Amino acid sequence: MAVGQTPFPNMPEIPGIKLGTTNAGIKQTVRDDLLLIALVEGATCAAVFTQNAFCAAPVLVARENLKHQPRWLLVNSGNANAGTGLQGYEDANSTCHEVAVETGGKANQVLPFSTGVIGQQLRVDKIKAAIPSAYQALNQLGWDKAARAIMTTDTFPKGVSKVITLDGHPITINGISKGAGMIQPDMATMLAFIATDANIAQPLLQSCLAAAVEQSFNRITVDGDTSTNDACVLMASGSTSAPEITAGSEHYEIFADAIMAVCKQLAELIIRDGEGATKLMRIVVEQAQTDEEAVRVGKTIAHSPLVKTAFFASDPNWGRILAAVGRAGVENMVLEDVQLFLDDVCIVRNGGCADDYTEAAGQRVMDQEEITVTVKLGRGKAVQEVLTCDFSYDYVKINAEYRT
Repeated sequence: MAVGQTPFPNMPEIPGIKLGTTNAGIKQTVRDDLLLIALVEGATCAAVFTQNAFCAAPVLVARENLKHQPRWLLVNSGNANAGTGLQGYEDANSTCHEVAVETGGKANQVLPFSTGVIGQQLRVDKIKAAIPSAYQALNQLGWDKAARAIMTTDTFPKGVSKVITLDGHPITINGISKGAGMIQPDMATMLAFIATDANIAQPLLQSCLAAAVEQSFNRITVDGDTSTNDACVLMASGSTSAPEITAGSEHYEIFADAIMAVCKQLAELIIRDGEGATKLMRIVVEQAQTDEEAVRVGKTIAHSPLVKTAFFASDPNWGRILAAVGRAGVENMVLEDVQLFLDDVCIVRNGGCADDYTEAAGQRVMDQEEITVTVKLGRGKAVQEVLTCDFSYDYVKINAEYRT
């Protein structure tokens, strides 16, 4: 069951961005599984992709086509088109060609994305047959249906909307994401699509997205597995009446902060929907020498199956957290300087169990649905946060039965 699930927001139109969905029957016939996104001519597009060496065929094609001012995004769920060799690459290009035929555009201006089972050939015939229906369904209010069409093991659609003002002119930002398992983005099976009507050049949009992804999607983990298909796309239609956003300006700072906020909210929704998750944990590492060190400690704790199962059991077995910190590769760590907290309860101080710690105090925190684990290393000023969830019986069941 999802942790603190929130209802899908009422997302407004983004002028210059349309979305259309349909059911292609790729893996199931109950709900839509194909999404087409159309960008107005002149729109800019930025993207970041998985660092997995076995990246999926659509990732390879999307990386190539990103250079050609994309006009269309085609997303399918139910099949990842990963581990499919040359045939998979040709299939991804074939779907782009079909979108171009339907829209009268160019195949190299289509970005393909896939999510689902790895190692199975894409049902191109079904996708080609469904593209006209998705095209006919294009509209500016299709965000809810779009968020549902990209789901796989997700239990709820994930969306965030935000409005900022530049010189009295509103700029809207909408974002949707999917992901519940195989989540340890390194861009950096996670997909995110964010759109805005802002007027901003592509290189600056790319820089903005890269910075936002690093502090959001690259700070979450469900199970430590980096997908072959991870991608995050930021589209800007330029349809606003606000002035163009330029590098180093106050407008850029406001816009970048808003994109960061949207990405962080979408990333948190993924963790809240982690496969079988019953708890959300914020791992905050303070007083590290560097950001990299802080992230390494945070992810070592977040990836530990023993830590994650203890949280599922609501067991204040703090020794598992201590052990994770100890094996995180922090050189010359002074143990007496390290402090560990469960929310506001200090559990470790001066190299051992805190004198004032009680099992009852630890149990009170562990019984909560959302918990913050704070590690103070006593080495510097760097601070980083990693979001994760627990491991439950359902995580094993969902993934054991994923292909059935």
